[in-house]
Amino acid sequence: MFSRVSTVTRAALLLCVVATASAAATFAPRNGATPQGPNANRPAALEVPSVPPLSTSPSTSPAVSSLVRSSITPPTLLRGSAAAYLAQQQSGLPEPKPIGFMDGADRVMGIVNGWIAGAFFFDLIFWNDAQRLPFIVLWLVIGAIFLTLRMGFINIRAFRHAIQVTRGRYTDPNEPGDVSHFEALSTALSATVGLGNIAGVAIAISIGGPGATFWMIVAGLIGMTTKFTECTLGQMYREVRHDGHVLGGPVQYLSRGFAERGMPGTGRFLAVFFALLCIGGSLGGGNAFQVNQSMNAIQETVPWLASAPWAYGLGMTVLVGIVIVGGIQRIAHVADKIVPLMATIYFAAALAVILSSLDQVPAALSAIFTQAFAPDAVYGGFVGTLVTGFQRAAFSNEAGAGSASIAHAAARTKYPVREGIVALLEPFIDTVVICTMTALVINISGAYNNPAYADLITGAQGAALTSRAFSETIAWFPYVLSASVFLFAFSTMISWSYYGERCSVWLFGDASSNYFKALFLLFVFLGSIITSTNVLDFGDLMILGMALPNLVGVYLLHGKVRTALGTYWASYKAGELQTFR
Repeated sequence: MFSRVSTVTRAALLLCVVATASAAATFAPRNGATPQGPNANRPAALEVPSVPPLSTSPSTSPAVSSLVRSSITPPTLLRGSAAAYLAQQQSGLPEPKPIGFMDGADRVMGIVNGWIAGAFFFDLIFWNDAQRLPFIVLWLVIGAIFLTLRMGFINIRAFRHAIQVTRGRYTDPNEPGDVSHFEALSTALSATVGLGNIAGVAIAISIGGPGATFWMIVAGLIGMTTKFTECTLGQMYREVRHDGHVLGGPVQYLSRGFAERGMPGTGRFLAVFFALLCIGGSLGGGNAFQVNQSMNAIQETVPWLASAPWAYGLGMTVLVGIVIVGGIQRIAHVADKIVPLMATIYFAAALAVILSSLDQVPAALSAIFTQAFAPDAVYGGFVGTLVTGFQRAAFSNEAGAGSASIAHAAARTKYPVREGIVALLEPFIDTVVICTMTALVINISGAYNNPAYADLITGAQGAALTSRAFSETIAWFPYVLSASVFLFAFSTMISWSYYGERCSVWLFGDASSNYFKALFLLFVFLGSIITSTNVLDFGDLMILGMALPNLVGVYLLHGKVRTALGTYWASYKAGELQTFR
Protein backbone atom coordinates (compact mmCIF):
# COMPACT_ATOMS: atom_id res chain seq x y z
CA MET A 1 0.00 0.00 0.00
CA PHE A 2 2.63 2.49 1.06
CA SER A 3 4.60 2.12 -2.13
CA ARG A 4 2.34 4.90 -3.39
CA VAL A 5 3.27 7.17 -0.51
CA SER A 6 6.33 9.37 -0.35
CA THR A 7 9.41 8.37 1.61
CA VAL A 8 8.93 11.37 3.86
CA THR A 9 5.40 10.25 4.74
CA ARG A 10 6.57 6.74 5.47
CA ALA A 11 9.35 8.02 7.69
CA ALA A 12 6.94 10.29 9.54
CA LEU A 13 4.52 7.45 10.14
CA LEU A 14 7.34 5.20 11.34
CA LEU A 15 8.42 7.85 13.83
CA CYS A 16 4.81 8.21 14.95
CA VAL A 17 4.49 4.47 15.52
CA VAL A 18 7.77 4.24 17.42
CA ALA A 19 6.86 7.26 19.55
CA THR A 20 3.41 6.00 20.48
CA ALA A 21 4.65 2.46 20.96
CA SER A 22 7.42 3.68 23.23
CA ALA A 23 4.83 5.63 25.18
CA ALA A 24 2.49 2.67 25.28
CA ALA A 25 4.82 -0.02 26.44
CA THR A 26 8.09 1.28 27.80
CA PHE A 27 6.39 1.95 31.09
CA ALA A 28 4.58 -0.74 33.03
CA PRO A 29 2.01 -0.45 35.82
CA ARG A 30 2.90 -0.06 39.43
CA ASN A 31 3.11 -3.10 41.64
CA GLY A 32 -0.25 -4.03 43.00
CA ALA A 33 -2.30 -3.12 39.96
CA THR A 34 -4.96 -5.60 38.97
CA PRO A 35 -3.57 -8.24 36.60
CA GLN A 36 -5.38 -7.98 33.29
CA GLY A 37 -4.75 -8.50 29.60
CA PRO A 38 -5.53 -6.74 26.38
CA ASN A 39 -8.81 -8.49 26.48
CA ALA A 40 -9.27 -5.35 28.53
CA ASN A 41 -11.00 -6.37 31.70
CA ARG A 42 -9.42 -3.45 33.42
CA PRO A 43 -11.66 -2.72 36.42
CA ALA A 44 -10.44 -0.60 39.28
CA ALA A 45 -11.86 1.00 42.38
CA LEU A 46 -13.19 4.50 41.97
CA GLU A 47 -12.30 7.05 44.56
CA VAL A 48 -12.26 10.81 44.74
CA PRO A 49 -8.63 11.75 45.22
CA SER A 50 -7.43 14.55 47.40
CA VAL A 51 -5.12 15.42 44.50
CA PRO A 52 -1.95 13.89 45.88
CA PRO A 53 1.25 13.94 43.90
CA LEU A 54 0.63 11.64 40.98
CA SER A 55 3.92 9.90 41.40
CA THR A 56 3.18 8.84 45.00
CA SER A 57 -0.37 7.53 44.87
CA PRO A 58 -0.23 3.78 44.23
CA SER A 59 -3.66 3.18 45.70
CA THR A 60 -5.61 5.29 43.27
CA SER A 61 -6.83 3.87 39.98
CA PRO A 62 -5.60 4.36 36.42
CA ALA A 63 -7.76 6.58 34.27
CA VAL A 64 -8.70 3.91 31.78
CA SER A 65 -9.62 1.37 34.42
CA SER A 66 -11.83 3.84 36.23
CA LEU A 67 -13.74 4.76 33.11
CA VAL A 68 -14.71 1.15 32.43
CA ARG A 69 -15.67 0.79 36.07
CA SER A 70 -19.02 0.12 37.58
CA SER A 71 -22.31 1.33 36.27
CA ILE A 72 -23.41 1.95 39.86
CA THR A 73 -20.72 4.47 40.78
CA PRO A 74 -21.03 8.09 39.68
CA PRO A 75 -18.22 9.46 37.56
CA THR A 76 -15.47 10.87 39.75
CA LEU A 77 -12.17 12.58 39.39
CA LEU A 78 -9.45 10.00 38.99
CA ARG A 79 -5.72 9.98 39.28
CA GLY A 80 -4.06 11.07 36.09
CA SER A 81 -7.25 12.06 34.29
CA ALA A 82 -7.72 15.39 32.56
CA ALA A 83 -10.56 16.21 34.94
CA ALA A 84 -8.38 15.54 37.97
CA TYR A 85 -5.65 17.71 36.56
CA LEU A 86 -8.07 20.61 35.95
CA ALA A 87 -9.55 20.19 39.41
CA GLN A 88 -6.11 20.39 40.94
CA GLN A 89 -5.39 23.57 39.01
CA GLN A 90 -8.64 25.14 40.26
CA SER A 91 -8.08 24.08 43.85
CA GLY A 92 -5.33 26.62 44.37
CA LEU A 93 -3.03 23.98 45.77
CA PRO A 94 0.55 23.98 44.56
CA GLU A 95 1.04 21.66 41.64
CA PRO A 96 3.16 18.65 42.58
CA LYS A 97 6.37 18.45 40.67
CA PRO A 98 7.12 15.20 38.85
CA ILE A 99 10.19 13.36 39.93
CA GLY A 100 12.27 12.45 36.92
CA PHE A 101 11.42 11.61 33.35
CA MET A 102 9.15 8.63 34.06
CA ASP A 103 6.94 10.58 36.44
CA GLY A 104 6.70 13.45 33.99
CA ALA A 105 5.75 11.15 31.14
CA ASP A 106 3.27 9.39 33.38
CA ARG A 107 1.62 12.70 34.31
CA VAL A 108 1.34 13.93 30.72
CA MET A 109 -0.11 10.67 29.52
CA GLY A 110 -2.58 10.68 32.40
CA ILE A 111 -4.03 13.91 31.02
CA VAL A 112 -4.11 12.50 27.48
CA ASN A 113 -5.73 9.30 28.71
CA GLY A 114 -8.45 11.25 30.43
CA TRP A 115 -9.53 12.89 27.19
CA ILE A 116 -9.20 9.78 25.02
CA ALA A 117 -10.99 7.55 27.49
CA GLY A 118 -13.60 10.24 27.89
CA ALA A 119 -14.44 9.76 24.20
CA PHE A 120 -14.33 5.95 24.14
CA PHE A 121 -16.23 5.63 27.43
CA PHE A 122 -18.54 8.60 27.02
CA ASP A 123 -21.53 7.99 29.26
CA LEU A 124 -24.62 7.78 27.05
CA ILE A 125 -26.91 8.20 30.05
CA PHE A 126 -24.87 11.03 31.52
CA TRP A 127 -27.96 12.63 33.08
CA ASN A 128 -28.28 9.72 35.51
CA ASP A 129 -25.51 9.68 38.11
CA ALA A 130 -26.64 6.30 39.40
CA GLN A 131 -26.07 4.47 36.07
CA ARG A 132 -23.48 4.46 33.33
CA LEU A 133 -23.58 3.21 29.74
CA PRO A 134 -20.18 3.67 28.04
CA PHE A 135 -20.27 4.37 24.30
CA ILE A 136 -17.72 1.69 23.40
CA VAL A 137 -19.83 -1.00 25.13
CA LEU A 138 -22.98 -0.01 23.26
CA TRP A 139 -20.98 0.16 20.00
CA LEU A 140 -19.85 -3.44 20.45
CA VAL A 141 -23.16 -4.81 21.72
CA ILE A 142 -25.33 -3.23 19.00
CA GLY A 143 -22.93 -4.56 16.38
CA ALA A 144 -23.15 -8.07 17.85
CA ILE A 145 -26.97 -8.04 17.97
CA PHE A 146 -27.27 -6.64 14.45
CA LEU A 147 -24.89 -9.21 12.95
CA THR A 148 -26.50 -12.10 14.84
CA LEU A 149 -29.87 -11.22 13.30
CA ARG A 150 -28.45 -10.57 9.82
CA MET A 151 -26.56 -13.86 9.75
CA GLY A 152 -29.59 -15.85 10.86
CA PHE A 153 -28.15 -16.92 14.22
CA ILE A 154 -25.18 -18.62 12.60
CA ASN A 155 -23.58 -18.75 16.06
CA ILE A 156 -26.10 -21.44 16.95
CA ARG A 157 -26.71 -23.09 13.57
CA ALA A 158 -23.02 -23.63 12.78
CA PHE A 159 -21.75 -24.61 16.21
CA ARG A 160 -21.55 -28.34 15.47
CA HIS A 161 -20.02 -27.69 12.07
CA ALA A 162 -17.40 -25.43 13.68
CA ILE A 163 -16.24 -28.28 15.88
CA GLN A 164 -16.09 -30.64 12.88
CA VAL A 165 -13.97 -28.18 10.88
CA THR A 166 -11.63 -27.54 13.82
CA ARG A 167 -11.10 -31.28 14.23
CA GLY A 168 -9.99 -31.47 10.59
CA ARG A 169 -12.96 -33.23 9.00
CA TYR A 170 -13.08 -30.71 6.16
CA THR A 171 -9.38 -29.78 6.06
CA ASP A 172 -7.52 -30.20 2.79
CA PRO A 173 -3.77 -29.99 3.55
CA ASN A 174 -3.16 -28.62 0.06
CA GLU A 175 -5.35 -25.54 0.53
CA PRO A 176 -3.57 -22.14 0.58
CA GLY A 177 -2.51 -20.69 3.92
CA ASP A 178 0.11 -20.84 6.67
CA VAL A 179 -1.60 -22.77 9.48
CA SER A 180 -4.42 -25.24 10.13
CA HIS A 181 -7.88 -24.31 11.40
CA PHE A 182 -7.01 -25.53 14.89
CA GLU A 183 -3.73 -23.63 14.95
CA ALA A 184 -5.43 -20.41 13.84
CA LEU A 185 -8.09 -20.87 16.51
CA SER A 186 -5.44 -21.55 19.16
CA THR A 187 -3.43 -18.49 18.15
CA ALA A 188 -6.45 -16.22 18.38
CA LEU A 189 -7.57 -17.81 21.65
CA SER A 190 -4.13 -17.39 23.18
CA ALA A 191 -4.53 -13.64 22.69
CA THR A 192 -8.04 -13.42 24.13
CA VAL A 193 -7.90 -15.97 26.95
CA GLY A 194 -5.83 -13.93 29.36
CA LEU A 195 -5.55 -12.51 32.83
CA GLY A 196 -8.93 -10.84 32.45
CA ASN A 197 -10.61 -14.24 32.61
CA ILE A 198 -9.24 -14.59 36.15
CA ALA A 199 -9.49 -11.07 37.53
CA GLY A 200 -12.15 -9.29 35.49
CA VAL A 201 -14.90 -11.80 36.22
CA ALA A 202 -14.47 -11.45 39.97
CA ILE A 203 -14.72 -7.69 39.75
CA ALA A 204 -17.74 -7.89 37.43
CA ILE A 205 -19.65 -9.96 39.98
CA SER A 206 -18.59 -7.78 42.91
CA ILE A 207 -19.90 -4.78 40.94
CA GLY A 208 -22.98 -6.17 39.20
CA GLY A 209 -23.81 -9.09 41.46
CA PRO A 210 -24.39 -12.71 40.40
CA GLY A 211 -26.74 -11.56 37.64
CA ALA A 212 -23.81 -10.07 35.73
CA THR A 213 -22.76 -13.64 34.92
CA PHE A 214 -25.93 -14.20 32.89
CA TRP A 215 -25.35 -11.11 30.77
CA MET A 216 -21.71 -12.07 30.26
CA ILE A 217 -22.91 -15.37 28.80
CA VAL A 218 -25.42 -13.59 26.54
CA ALA A 219 -22.75 -11.18 25.36
CA GLY A 220 -20.40 -14.08 24.63
CA LEU A 221 -23.06 -15.87 22.59
CA ILE A 222 -23.90 -12.90 20.36
CA GLY A 223 -20.22 -11.96 20.15
CA MET A 224 -19.70 -15.26 18.34
CA THR A 225 -21.38 -13.78 15.25
CA THR A 226 -19.16 -10.69 15.35
CA LYS A 227 -16.10 -12.94 15.36
CA PHE A 228 -17.54 -14.98 12.52
CA THR A 229 -18.11 -11.89 10.36
CA GLU A 230 -14.78 -10.16 10.90
CA CYS A 231 -12.75 -13.35 10.50
CA THR A 232 -14.60 -14.25 7.30
CA LEU A 233 -13.74 -10.81 5.96
CA GLY A 234 -10.12 -11.37 7.01
CA GLN A 235 -10.04 -14.46 4.81
CA MET A 236 -11.88 -12.83 1.90
CA TYR A 237 -9.43 -9.96 1.58
CA ARG A 238 -6.21 -11.65 2.63
CA GLU A 239 -3.11 -11.35 0.47
CA VAL A 240 -0.37 -13.91 -0.08
CA ARG A 241 2.84 -11.86 -0.11
CA HIS A 242 5.80 -12.50 -2.38
CA ASP A 243 7.57 -14.23 0.53
CA GLY A 244 4.71 -16.74 0.67
CA HIS A 245 3.28 -15.46 3.96
CA VAL A 246 -0.32 -14.36 4.34
CA LEU A 247 -1.30 -10.82 5.26
CA GLY A 248 -4.90 -10.28 6.29
CA GLY A 249 -7.19 -8.72 8.83
CA PRO A 250 -8.85 -5.30 9.13
CA VAL A 251 -6.03 -3.46 7.33
CA GLN A 252 -6.87 -5.47 4.23
CA TYR A 253 -10.65 -5.45 4.27
CA LEU A 254 -10.82 -1.80 5.28
CA SER A 255 -8.50 -0.63 2.51
CA ARG A 256 -9.60 -2.99 -0.27
CA GLY A 257 -13.24 -3.37 0.74
CA PHE A 258 -13.86 0.37 0.81
CA ALA A 259 -11.99 0.74 -2.50
CA GLU A 260 -14.43 -1.72 -4.07
CA ARG A 261 -17.23 0.58 -2.97
CA GLY A 262 -15.61 3.69 -4.44
CA MET A 263 -14.22 5.03 -1.15
CA PRO A 264 -10.49 4.27 -1.35
CA GLY A 265 -9.47 7.33 0.65
CA THR A 266 -11.78 6.52 3.53
CA GLY A 267 -10.66 2.90 3.50
CA ARG A 268 -6.97 3.80 3.59
CA PHE A 269 -7.54 6.23 6.44
CA LEU A 270 -9.40 3.65 8.53
CA ALA A 271 -6.81 0.97 7.73
CA VAL A 272 -3.89 3.19 8.73
CA PHE A 273 -5.76 4.24 11.87
CA PHE A 274 -6.35 0.59 12.77
CA ALA A 275 -2.74 -0.40 12.05
CA LEU A 276 -1.35 2.33 14.29
CA LEU A 277 -3.72 1.37 17.09
CA CYS A 278 -2.84 -2.30 16.72
CA ILE A 279 0.93 -1.72 16.74
CA GLY A 280 0.74 0.47 19.83
CA GLY A 281 -1.58 -1.95 21.56
CA SER A 282 0.65 -4.87 20.66
CA LEU A 283 3.67 -3.29 22.28
CA GLY A 284 1.72 -1.97 25.26
CA GLY A 285 -1.24 -3.99 26.48
CA GLY A 286 -0.19 -7.09 24.54
CA ASN A 287 3.38 -7.05 25.79
CA ALA A 288 4.80 -4.92 28.61
CA PHE A 289 1.57 -4.94 30.57
CA GLN A 290 1.47 -8.74 30.42
CA VAL A 291 5.03 -9.06 31.70
CA ASN A 292 4.56 -6.62 34.56
CA GLN A 293 1.21 -7.89 35.76
CA SER A 294 2.08 -11.58 35.48
CA MET A 295 5.28 -10.90 37.42
CA ASN A 296 3.36 -9.11 40.16
CA ALA A 297 0.96 -12.04 40.47
CA ILE A 298 3.69 -14.70 40.46
CA GLN A 299 5.57 -12.83 43.20
CA GLU A 300 2.88 -14.08 45.58
CA THR A 301 4.33 -17.58 45.31
CA VAL A 302 7.86 -16.71 44.15
CA PRO A 303 8.71 -13.77 46.43
CA TRP A 304 12.36 -13.44 45.40
CA LEU A 305 11.20 -11.96 42.07
CA ALA A 306 10.35 -8.77 43.94
CA SER A 307 14.06 -8.08 44.40
CA ALA A 308 15.10 -9.29 40.93
CA PRO A 309 12.38 -8.33 38.46
CA TRP A 310 14.96 -8.14 35.68
CA ALA A 311 15.43 -11.92 35.93
CA TYR A 312 11.78 -12.50 35.12
CA GLY A 313 11.95 -10.00 32.27
CA LEU A 314 15.08 -11.60 30.85
CA GLY A 315 13.62 -15.09 31.02
CA MET A 316 10.38 -14.01 29.41
CA THR A 317 12.30 -12.17 26.68
CA VAL A 318 14.24 -15.34 25.81
CA LEU A 319 11.14 -17.54 25.78
CA VAL A 320 9.10 -15.11 23.68
CA GLY A 321 12.02 -14.55 21.31
CA ILE A 322 12.45 -18.26 20.67
CA VAL A 323 8.85 -18.43 19.53
CA ILE A 324 8.25 -15.24 17.56
CA VAL A 325 11.37 -15.43 15.41
CA GLY A 326 9.77 -18.43 13.75
CA GLY A 327 6.76 -16.42 12.57
CA ILE A 328 3.14 -17.52 12.53
CA GLN A 329 3.95 -21.20 12.02
CA ARG A 330 5.96 -21.42 15.22
CA ILE A 331 3.56 -19.18 17.13
CA ALA A 332 0.67 -21.39 16.05
CA HIS A 333 2.54 -24.60 16.92
CA VAL A 334 3.23 -23.31 20.43
CA ALA A 335 -0.26 -21.85 20.86
CA ASP A 336 -2.00 -25.08 19.95
CA LYS A 337 -0.11 -26.74 22.83
CA ILE A 338 -0.39 -23.96 25.42
CA VAL A 339 -4.05 -23.05 24.96
CA PRO A 340 -5.42 -26.56 25.64
CA LEU A 341 -2.98 -26.95 28.54
CA MET A 342 -3.80 -23.69 30.30
CA ALA A 343 -7.52 -24.07 29.69
CA THR A 344 -7.46 -27.64 31.04
CA ILE A 345 -5.54 -26.67 34.18
CA TYR A 346 -7.87 -23.82 35.00
CA PHE A 347 -11.03 -25.70 34.04
CA ALA A 348 -10.03 -28.69 36.18
CA ALA A 349 -9.41 -26.50 39.22
CA ALA A 350 -12.77 -24.75 38.78
CA LEU A 351 -14.55 -28.07 38.28
CA ALA A 352 -12.98 -29.44 41.45
CA VAL A 353 -14.37 -26.52 43.44
CA ILE A 354 -17.82 -26.88 41.88
CA LEU A 355 -17.97 -30.65 42.44
CA SER A 356 -16.88 -30.26 46.05
CA SER A 357 -19.79 -27.87 46.63
CA LEU A 358 -22.52 -29.51 44.56
CA ASP A 359 -25.13 -28.75 47.20
CA GLN A 360 -24.53 -25.02 46.66
CA VAL A 361 -24.68 -25.10 42.85
CA PRO A 362 -28.51 -24.85 42.57
CA ALA A 363 -28.55 -21.74 44.76
CA ALA A 364 -25.70 -20.20 42.79
CA LEU A 365 -27.42 -20.85 39.45
CA SER A 366 -30.68 -19.50 40.83
CA ALA A 367 -28.96 -16.29 41.93
CA ILE A 368 -27.37 -15.88 38.50
CA PHE A 369 -30.69 -16.07 36.66
CA THR A 370 -33.00 -14.32 39.10
CA GLN A 371 -30.65 -11.41 39.74
CA ALA A 372 -30.04 -10.98 36.03
CA PHE A 373 -33.54 -9.51 35.77
CA ALA A 374 -34.27 -8.47 39.34
CA PRO A 375 -30.93 -7.67 40.94
CA ASP A 376 -30.49 -6.15 44.37
CA ALA A 377 -30.43 -2.35 44.39
CA VAL A 378 -26.91 -2.43 45.79
CA TYR A 379 -25.70 -3.70 42.40
CA GLY A 380 -27.22 -0.81 40.48
CA GLY A 381 -30.47 -2.40 39.45
CA PHE A 382 -31.24 -4.05 36.14
CA VAL A 383 -29.32 -1.60 33.94
CA GLY A 384 -26.25 -1.71 36.17
CA THR A 385 -26.13 -5.51 36.14
CA LEU A 386 -26.75 -5.78 32.39
CA VAL A 387 -24.13 -3.19 31.45
CA THR A 388 -21.55 -4.72 33.78
CA GLY A 389 -22.00 -8.19 32.28
CA PHE A 390 -21.88 -7.01 28.68
CA GLN A 391 -18.94 -4.73 29.42
CA ARG A 392 -16.73 -7.44 30.89
CA ALA A 393 -17.60 -9.95 28.17
CA ALA A 394 -16.91 -7.47 25.37
CA PHE A 395 -13.52 -6.60 26.80
CA SER A 396 -12.64 -10.23 27.46
CA ASN A 397 -13.29 -11.91 24.10
CA GLU A 398 -12.35 -8.90 21.90
CA ALA A 399 -15.22 -9.62 19.52
CA GLY A 400 -15.36 -6.52 17.35
CA ALA A 401 -11.76 -5.40 17.85
CA GLY A 402 -10.69 -7.21 14.67
CA SER A 403 -7.46 -8.60 16.09
CA ALA A 404 -8.46 -12.26 15.75
CA SER A 405 -9.09 -11.86 12.02
CA ILE A 406 -5.35 -11.31 11.54
CA ALA A 407 -4.64 -14.81 12.86
CA HIS A 408 -7.55 -16.48 11.10
CA ALA A 409 -6.54 -14.94 7.78
CA ALA A 410 -3.50 -17.23 7.84
CA ALA A 411 -5.55 -20.44 8.03
CA ARG A 412 -5.45 -22.94 5.16
CA THR A 413 -8.85 -22.93 3.45
CA LYS A 414 -10.47 -22.08 0.14
CA TYR A 415 -13.75 -21.10 1.81
CA PRO A 416 -13.48 -17.86 3.82
CA VAL A 417 -16.81 -18.61 5.51
CA ARG A 418 -15.42 -21.89 6.82
CA GLU A 419 -12.71 -20.11 8.79
CA GLY A 420 -15.26 -17.62 10.08
CA ILE A 421 -17.28 -20.54 11.40
CA VAL A 422 -14.18 -21.82 13.23
CA ALA A 423 -13.64 -18.35 14.73
CA LEU A 424 -17.09 -18.22 16.29
CA LEU A 425 -15.90 -20.80 18.82
CA GLU A 426 -13.59 -18.22 20.44
CA PRO A 427 -16.12 -16.15 22.42
CA PHE A 428 -17.83 -19.37 23.45
CA ILE A 429 -14.63 -20.83 24.91
CA ASP A 430 -13.35 -17.54 26.33
CA THR A 431 -16.55 -16.13 27.82
CA VAL A 432 -19.24 -18.80 27.95
CA VAL A 433 -16.92 -21.53 29.28
CA ILE A 434 -13.86 -20.08 31.06
CA CYS A 435 -15.42 -16.88 32.40
CA THR A 436 -18.53 -18.76 33.49
CA MET A 437 -16.49 -21.35 35.39
CA THR A 438 -14.74 -18.54 37.24
CA ALA A 439 -18.10 -16.89 37.92
CA LEU A 440 -19.59 -20.09 39.35
CA VAL A 441 -16.68 -20.45 41.77
CA ILE A 442 -17.01 -16.82 42.85
CA ASN A 443 -20.77 -17.21 43.33
CA ILE A 444 -20.54 -20.54 45.17
CA SER A 445 -17.86 -19.26 47.54
CA GLY A 446 -19.68 -15.98 48.13
CA ALA A 447 -16.35 -14.20 47.85
CA TYR A 448 -17.91 -11.30 45.94
CA ASN A 449 -19.73 -10.07 49.08
CA ASN A 450 -17.60 -11.59 51.84
CA PRO A 451 -16.73 -8.87 54.39
CA ALA A 452 -13.39 -10.54 54.96
CA TYR A 453 -12.44 -9.67 51.40
CA ALA A 454 -13.70 -6.10 51.48
CA ASP A 455 -10.22 -4.69 50.90
CA LEU A 456 -9.83 -6.80 47.76
CA ILE A 457 -13.27 -5.82 46.45
CA THR A 458 -12.87 -2.09 47.03
CA GLY A 459 -9.32 -2.25 45.71
CA ALA A 460 -10.48 -4.12 42.59
CA GLN A 461 -7.87 -6.83 43.16
CA GLY A 462 -9.68 -9.34 41.00
CA ALA A 463 -6.95 -11.96 40.74
CA ALA A 464 -6.48 -12.01 44.49
CA LEU A 465 -10.25 -12.27 45.01
CA THR A 466 -10.44 -15.22 42.60
CA SER A 467 -7.49 -16.86 44.33
CA ARG A 468 -9.21 -16.52 47.73
CA ALA A 469 -12.42 -17.98 46.32
CA PHE A 470 -10.59 -21.01 44.96
CA SER A 471 -8.35 -21.44 48.00
CA GLU A 472 -11.39 -21.90 50.25
CA THR A 473 -11.67 -25.33 48.65
CA ILE A 474 -8.17 -25.87 47.19
CA ALA A 475 -5.53 -24.64 49.63
CA TRP A 476 -2.75 -24.88 47.06
CA PHE A 477 -4.66 -23.01 44.34
CA PRO A 478 -2.33 -19.94 44.48
CA TYR A 479 0.31 -22.12 42.82
CA VAL A 480 -2.17 -23.15 40.12
CA LEU A 481 -3.03 -19.49 39.65
CA SER A 482 0.64 -18.58 39.26
CA ALA A 483 1.09 -21.22 36.57
CA SER A 484 -2.10 -20.10 34.82
CA VAL A 485 -1.09 -16.44 34.96
CA PHE A 486 2.29 -17.21 33.40
CA LEU A 487 0.77 -19.28 30.60
CA PHE A 488 -1.98 -16.74 29.95
CA ALA A 489 0.52 -13.87 29.75
CA PHE A 490 3.03 -15.76 27.60
CA SER A 491 0.42 -16.96 25.12
CA THR A 492 -1.10 -13.50 24.87
CA MET A 493 2.27 -11.96 24.11
CA ILE A 494 3.27 -14.32 21.32
CA SER A 495 -0.06 -13.84 19.56
CA TRP A 496 -0.05 -10.06 19.88
CA SER A 497 3.49 -9.97 18.53
CA TYR A 498 2.08 -11.44 15.32
CA TYR A 499 -0.76 -8.93 15.19
CA GLY A 500 1.60 -5.99 15.56
CA GLU A 501 4.14 -7.45 13.13
CA ARG A 502 1.52 -7.95 10.39
CA CYS A 503 0.29 -4.38 10.75
CA SER A 504 3.88 -3.15 10.66
CA VAL A 505 4.50 -5.09 7.45
CA TRP A 506 1.36 -3.64 5.89
CA LEU A 507 2.40 -0.11 6.79
CA PHE A 508 6.13 -0.18 6.11
CA GLY A 509 6.84 -3.27 4.00
CA ASP A 510 8.30 -6.71 4.60
CA ALA A 511 11.66 -5.32 5.72
CA SER A 512 10.07 -3.95 8.90
CA SER A 513 9.20 -7.42 10.21
CA ASN A 514 12.50 -8.16 11.96
CA TYR A 515 12.79 -4.61 13.28
CA PHE A 516 9.37 -4.90 14.88
CA LYS A 517 10.24 -8.24 16.47
CA ALA A 518 13.40 -6.74 17.96
CA LEU A 519 11.41 -3.79 19.30
CA PHE A 520 8.81 -6.15 20.74
CA LEU A 521 11.46 -8.16 22.60
CA LEU A 522 13.01 -4.98 23.97
CA PHE A 523 9.66 -4.02 25.47
CA VAL A 524 9.25 -7.48 26.96
CA PHE A 525 12.29 -6.81 29.12
CA LEU A 526 11.38 -3.20 29.87
CA GLY A 527 7.96 -4.27 31.04
CA SER A 528 9.56 -6.00 34.03
CA ILE A 529 11.62 -3.08 35.31
CA ILE A 530 9.75 0.17 34.63
CA THR A 531 7.10 1.39 37.08
CA SER A 532 4.89 4.09 35.54
CA THR A 533 1.19 3.48 34.78
CA ASN A 534 -0.60 6.03 32.63
CA VAL A 535 1.49 5.57 29.50
CA LEU A 536 0.68 1.88 29.52
CA ASP A 537 -3.00 2.70 29.89
CA PHE A 538 -2.59 4.59 26.62
CA GLY A 539 -1.59 1.31 24.99
CA ASP A 540 -4.71 -0.40 26.30
CA LEU A 541 -6.83 2.46 25.00
CA MET A 542 -5.38 1.73 21.57
CA ILE A 543 -6.63 -1.86 21.78
CA LEU A 544 -10.11 -0.74 22.76
CA GLY A 545 -10.02 1.88 20.03
CA MET A 546 -9.45 -0.78 17.37
CA ALA A 547 -13.17 -1.55 17.52
CA LEU A 548 -14.04 1.88 16.13
CA PRO A 549 -12.53 1.58 12.62
CA ASN A 550 -13.00 -2.18 12.51
CA LEU A 551 -16.75 -2.21 13.09
CA VAL A 552 -17.26 0.56 10.55
CA GLY A 553 -15.81 -1.83 7.98
CA VAL A 554 -17.76 -4.81 9.29
CA TYR A 555 -21.04 -2.90 9.08
CA LEU A 556 -20.34 -1.79 5.52
CA LEU A 557 -19.08 -5.15 4.21
CA HIS A 558 -21.26 -7.60 6.12
CA GLY A 559 -23.55 -8.08 3.08
CA LYS A 560 -20.73 -9.80 1.22
CA VAL A 561 -20.29 -12.19 4.13
CA ARG A 562 -24.02 -12.90 4.27
CA THR A 563 -24.11 -13.80 0.56
CA ALA A 564 -21.08 -16.10 0.88
CA LEU A 565 -22.59 -17.72 3.96
CA GLY A 566 -25.80 -18.52 2.08
CA THR A 567 -23.88 -20.24 -0.71
CA TYR A 568 -21.60 -22.19 1.64
CA TRP A 569 -24.40 -23.26 3.97
CA ALA A 570 -26.51 -24.54 1.09
CA SER A 571 -23.58 -26.69 -0.07
CA TYR A 572 -23.02 -27.94 3.47
CA LYS A 573 -26.65 -28.91 4.00
CA ALA A 574 -26.72 -30.63 0.59
CA GLY A 575 -23.65 -32.71 1.53
CA GLU A 576 -21.60 -31.28 -1.31
CA LEU A 577 -18.54 -30.32 0.76
CA GLN A 578 -15.61 -32.72 0.49
CA THR A 579 -14.49 -34.41 3.70
CA PHE A 580 -11.02 -35.73 4.55
CA ARG A 581 -11.61 -37.67 7.78
